[in-house]
Amino acid sequence: MNMHQYRPSGPLARYLTIFMHYLAQYAKIKMAYRWDFFVHIFTEFLQQSVSLIFILIIFSKVPAIQGWTRDQVLFIYGFFLVPFGIYSGFFNHLFDVPEKYVLQGEFDRILLRPINAWYQVVVETMKPELLVSMIVGIIIMIYSGSNMNLVPVWWDIPLAVILVIGAALVYAGVYTFLASLGFWSEGNLGLMPMVYNLSQYGRYPMTIYRGPVRFMLTWILPFAFVGFYPATILMHRYEYLGYALLTPVVGIVCFVIAYRVWAAGIRRYRGTGS
Repeated sequence: MNMHQYRPSGPLARYLTIFMHYLAQYAKIKMAYRWDFFVHIFTEFLQQSVSLIFILIIFSKVPAIQGWTRDQVLFIYGFFLVPFGIYSGFFNHLFDVPEKYVLQGEFDRILLRPINAWYQVVVETMKPELLVSMIVGIIIMIYSGSNMNLVPVWWDIPLAVILVIGAALVYAGVYTFLASLGFWSEGNLGLMPMVYNLSQYGRYPMTIYRGPVRFMLTWILPFAFVGFYPATILMHRYEYLGYALLTPVVGIVCFVIAYRVWAAGIRRYRGTGS
């Protein structure tokens, strides 16, 4: 068979091919403005460095916070940055849906294409350079794990991959749900910045927060599953084992519910009328 005549078949292969085309076009645009591209990467590094310095300053004054040492908190923060990098690269701009896509009528163009609407929005607004947070997070985890003398076991890496996917689905679910509200409000409700700030609480141990805050971050806006809970099992601290193993379940449930709301919003959408 002539390999040049081969074309990928099946929905997954089709969407992967579409993604690669979008990625190639994105790379061409960014390489036309190389300085802007590298500034984005540097800015992301700088932002994460500021947060890291904040943690280091706190632990320069105290040896531990609620029983959590500097390296344990750094490890949690490092894990948090990995799914956060996926969020930054692919889901961060779902907040464009209410204003850019709904109010300005861009969603009419999306619906005319024979491709899943949610997928189109994600690949149109992705910023792959922001995945650099994942690299920073992995470096921090290796550094802090070495300081804690963590001895890796065979299941650490496959488990970490599953936990990261679950945590990323939490992000995808929460922000898909918020974006979906734009179909009803026909505008930005202003919830995205507030929820983003709350998501940052997931990079710290839940035990430093009061009961109502822990409950909200676990069961309402489950950002505890993007940092704290999954990181504890990778540190071989098993007092939160049940919560940690729930991470992929919470991620799937969160995303499925959000996507159903998204689908309901699309059915409600009537266009701009122009």
